[in-house]
Amino acid sequence: MHILLLANSSFKLVNFRAGLIQRLLEEGHQLTAVAPRDAHSDQLEAWGLRYVDLPMNATGTSPIKELGLLLRIARIIRRERPDAILGYTIKPNIYGALSARLTGIPFLPNVTGLGTAFDHDGFFSRLIKTLYRAAFRRCPRVFLQNPEDRDVFLHAGLIAPEQAFLLPGSGVDLKAFSTEPLPGKGGQQTFLLVARMLREKGVIEFVEAARKVAKTHPQARFLLLGPFGEGKAGGLERDEIAALTADGVVEHLGAVKDVRPALSQADCVVLPSYYREGTPRSLLEAAAKGRPIITTHMPGCKDVVEPGKNGYLVNPRDSDSLAEAMTQFLDLDDDARVEMGKASRSRMETRFDEQIVIDAYLEALTLPLHK
Repeated sequence: MHILLLANSSFKLVNFRAGLIQRLLEEGHQLTAVAPRDAHSDQLEAWGLRYVDLPMNATGTSPIKELGLLLRIARIIRRERPDAILGYTIKPNIYGALSARLTGIPFLPNVTGLGTAFDHDGFFSRLIKTLYRAAFRRCPRVFLQNPEDRDVFLHAGLIAPEQAFLLPGSGVDLKAFSTEPLPGKGGQQTFLLVARMLREKGVIEFVEAARKVAKTHPQARFLLLGPFGEGKAGGLERDEIAALTADGVVEHLGAVKDVRPALSQADCVVLPSYYREGTPRSLLEAAAKGRPIITTHMPGCKDVVEPGKNGYLVNPRDSDSLAEAMTQFLDLDDDARVEMGKASRSRMETRFDEQIVIDAYLEALTLPLHK
C-alpha cells in the first residue's frame, strides 16, 4: 500500500511514530510523510520515506490562513493518491479527513489529546466539535488515547461507537527504554520534569513546589528538561525560565535529542500538566525506565499511575498538592522507592507496550477501509 502520514511536525513523526514507521516499511509499504519541515525532516527521508513539506501554524486561527491550509492538504492528497492516510493532531486530522472524504481515500485519525478546545462551551469549542463530526463521519476507525477522550467523542456524537478504538497512548519502545536502577539510593533524590516549557505543562507549579520542598529537604534536586516555549500558546521564553531558576532551586537542562541520559539521573519524574493530554509520552518513557511518577488527575496523565503503587496523583494547578506528593516520595525508604520503580516498568510492559499500538494499526489497515 501507499500510506500517507499527516502531522503538524516532523519531530512528532520521528519521536512518537518511529516504531510504526519502521514496521510499515518492513511490511513493504510505500510511505509519504507530510508535515512542516523542521530539524527531523531529514531523518524521515533517511528512513526511506518520501517527504512533503507542509507549512502550517499549529495554533493559528485566522480563517483565511486555515482555509489555505485546508486547500494545501487537499491538493497534496489529490496529487499523492495514497491508499490510506494516517493522521495525527487536530488540524491534520480535521483538514486531512475532510479532504480525504472528497477523494474517497480512507483516513485513520489518531486523537492525541483534546487540548483546551473542549474545556469551555463557547463558539470555538462548538466549531471544533462540528468540524470533528463532519470530518470523522466516514473514517473507518478513530484512534483515541485515553478513556475520557473516547467518552467525550461518543457522548457528543462526534463519532459512532463502532469507529472508536482505544490505544495506550502512543505506546513506548520497551527495548529502547530499558529499566535502570534509581540513582539516588541512600543519598540525593532528583525530580525531573520533561516537557516543552509551557505553562499548561505545570512548569510554574513545579518550580513553586520545589521551593517549598527544598526548605525541608535541602538535598533534593529539581530539574527541568525541554525546549523553551517560544511561539507556542502559553510558552515560557528564555528570560522567563531564567527568572524561575535564578534562585538555584530548579535547574533547566535545555533541550536534548535523547532523553534517556536525563531519565537515568532521575529518581522520580514529575508532570503537573493541566493540559488535556492524550497519554504523555514523557511519562511512558520514564515509567519504562523504571521511574516512579508524580502527575495530575488529568485525562491521559492519570492512566500512567496507580496511586501508591508506582507514584502519586495530585491536583492540577496546585503546587501545595504537588509539594506534598514530592515530600511523601522523599520520606519513603530506599526499598519502597525501588518497588515503585519496578511497578512503573511492569505497568508499561502489561499496558503500554508500543507493539500494542503497532498491531492496532496493522489490523486496521487490513480492514475494508472504504465506507
